Amino acid sequence: MAGPPGGLSDSGVVRARSALFDLYGGYLRQRGGAAAVAALVRLLEPLGFGAPAIRTAVSRMVRQGWLTPVRLADGPGYALTARAERRLDEAGARIYRTGPSTWERTWHVVVLEEIPARGARDRLASSLRLLGYGPLGPSTWVAPRPSPELADVLAAEDATASVFLGAHDGSAAELAARAWDLGTLGAEYREFVAEWTPVMSAVDGTAPAAAFAASQRLLHAWRKFLFRDPGLPAELLPADWPGTAAAAFFDEHTARLAPAVTEFLDECLGRGGKQRTPA
Repeated sequence: MAGPPGGLSDSGVVRARSALFDLYGGYLRQRGGAAAVAALVRLLEPLGFGAPAIRTAVSRMVRQGWLTPVRLADGPGYALTARAERRLDEAGARIYRTGPSTWERTWHVVVLEEIPARGARDRLASSLRLLGYGPLGPSTWVAPRPSPELADVLAAEDATASVFLGAHDGSAAELAARAWDLGTLGAEYREFVAEWTPVMSAVDGTAPAAAFAASQRLLHAWRKFLFRDPGLPAELLPADWPGTAAAAFFDEHTARLAPAVTEFLDECLGRGGKQRTPA
């Protein structure tokens, strides 16, 4: 298979693609979900991405069904597809904890009819974890609530499954501890705060581009927890759960830098790269 054009490394394009997901999910989704190519280049420049990597990453996202080309007032651009909107809305609800916090004491259970071959199995496992499911065995996954994206994820790998809600006849906390390594996850939350405290303390918000870059990097680091934390209700978590302090840390610095970030977004999107007005 041919590599990315222009001498770009594949890892560089993957990082640019990840930054674009963060950009659309964290900022552009609330501003109509589309932006001109020139605006995307300006927005990601403080993160060290050049135009070739961004354009190549955008092309991949179009092929993968995440973005679609659109004609904007100030030139060609790209908008989120319906599939991307569903993915980013669900991820956003967990990142910013805007979804339901209640739990009906039932589990959403997914039992695969057949275990896919290795490549498809690994992709499916990654996608299921991202949606908040944890494994109880090779073919059985559970989540504290259903995901509206589950059918799309199964279809993408030609997988079929029996899906139902069920109550666990036993300790729900013990079941959660089987499906997710909460000890390791808690330690990772503590490491997150320790690592990012000096980084964020060094950014005062007086330089909009620097504030945006710091906020974007913090979002990217925080978003990685989506693959490991399903958003369990408090009653299923250990006492003094480190994820609570980590979430407060993320919220605090996101809010603190928000005015400078908004200024940077407005400048980049308004200078020859306006986003589409929502319908």
